[in-house]
Amino acid sequence: MPYTLQPDQGYDLDIESTEYLKDHVQASDRWILNFGPQHPATHTTLRIVLELDGERIVRAIPHIGYLHSGFEKLGEHHDYNQYVCTISRMDYNSPIVNDIAWHGAVEKLFDIDITPKCKVVRTILAELGRIQNHLLCVGAAGMDLGAFTAFLYGFNEREFIYDILDYISGQRFHPDWTRVGGAMCEIPDDEIFKKMVRNFIDKRLPKAIKDIETLLNRNRIFIDRTQNVGVVTHDEAIAWSLTGPLARASGVKRDIRKDEPYLCYKDNWDGRGAEPVTFSVPIANDGDVLSRYLVRLEEIKQSANIIDQLIDNLPEGPLDTHPEGKARVPAKGDIYGSIEATIQQFEIFMTNRGWDTPVGECYGCHESPNGELGYFIVADGGRCPWRVAVRPPSFLNYQCFPKMLEGHMLADLVAVIGSINVIAAELDR
Repeated sequence: MPYTLQPDQGYDLDIESTEYLKDHVQASDRWILNFGPQHPATHTTLRIVLELDGERIVRAIPHIGYLHSGFEKLGEHHDYNQYVCTISRMDYNSPIVNDIAWHGAVEKLFDIDITPKCKVVRTILAELGRIQNHLLCVGAAGMDLGAFTAFLYGFNEREFIYDILDYISGQRFHPDWTRVGGAMCEIPDDEIFKKMVRNFIDKRLPKAIKDIETLLNRNRIFIDRTQNVGVVTHDEAIAWSLTGPLARASGVKRDIRKDEPYLCYKDNWDGRGAEPVTFSVPIANDGDVLSRYLVRLEEIKQSANIIDQLIDNLPEGPLDTHPEGKARVPAKGDIYGSIEATIQQFEIFMTNRGWDTPVGECYGCHESPNGELGYFIVADGGRCPWRVAVRPPSFLNYQCFPKMLEGHMLADLVAVIGSINVIAAELDR
């Protein structure tokens, strides 16, 4: 006689979920549904096996690893500059943040203090990346529930951030701009860069945020679909090691920019007594989908405030820590006209000469748009790291997803997964 799964009986999550549930739920009123990877909300990279009682979710088992990218293993075969082209593909909503966090960890390992100008530019770009990421998330929060116009409001403004990244790096989507001790190239013209950033944060962004708030913040349908849905309490957020907006929406007062400051977030960042940038960390207490949306919306405003404090006071001088040394990539024009510059570039990219690679290990982390993005690096003195381990926020934030879904309707799943803003590439080991 087929086994009937009782409401108070569970099963071993380590067992292959689909086959197990097919065998043990067939005689009950519950049924199994594969949500994704073909569903638009899972964008072909997530699969969730749902146990349903009617349309109510009893259990959810997420399956990850559909990209097979091997990000961590590639760190053992790329040198400290080449690896930036790999890690920028992890959180592809804001690749520049990955670049800055990676080389921040490398420079901590190498004991390199970058120039004041480089700190300011990296801080500005990191906050632009945060805005870039959150605009997509809050826009998709509306689109997932049927408000497609909100998605257009957010997505359209991302194009102007791409224009800024394209101007400084020559690439729109994956800038791969940072290098050990500096950047791949100087900003072509500081004044044009300032003008582009000013135009975005003063004219375009405020209008887009106002449009989104007007459309969603008091929308009865949006509120009913997001309030008290996917709740994570303060204690649960800490127990699950959640970070970023997901944790702050549950009342966890944690932001690495405040707690472990770096770049322009820390005191005396220029070595001459400069004050850190001032900003507020948005905190909510309800821990639901609506709170996570509102926290991200406020973080966009705070990021614009940070950029506003820095953009008009761009320090003079070079971006690179070693402007005249052998660690600096020579200008492209010099490479074509000087054998010395050609040899220097060859040694940097092919032999890793130019700086002394240490033997040791370190962990460096930044506050990415989704939470703590950290890199643990073990160096053995070679041109490539001996070991790289990544602490991507989506990988840890996603673990509470089954708990957030229990008891909710099937239609709530899309709202919950959108509020986590899980990036599938960060789930791949």
